[in-house]
Amino acid sequence: MTAIDTTAGDALLDERGLSKLRWRCRRGLLENDLFIEKFFAIHASGLTVRQAEALGVLMDLSDNDLLDLLLGRKPPQGDLASDTVGHGDILLVLGMLRAARKPV
Repeated sequence: MTAIDTTAGDALLDERGLSKLRWRCRRGLLENDLFIEKFFAIHASGLTVRQAEALGVLMDLSDNDLLDLLLGRKPPQGDLASDTVGHGDILLVLGMLRAARKPV
């Protein structure tokens, strides 16, 4: 990865990207929606492009698998647990989602 790529990944998500991400994150389970809405309420203004991409990876999971991760009932498995590109970002965003459920 070049310095240019890193800088682009660390850039804040623009309004259009944030709007698309919010739409992408709509879920079928109310419990997941509650986590995600709280996450956006806290972190929307500071989300980076890389964090948005990591959140997109988490949104590829089924509703039940995502809820298991959010509640800590299961650890990340498969590609989420492997040492692939973006793995650190996925775990960071997962931690941000989990922390969003706690009262402030």
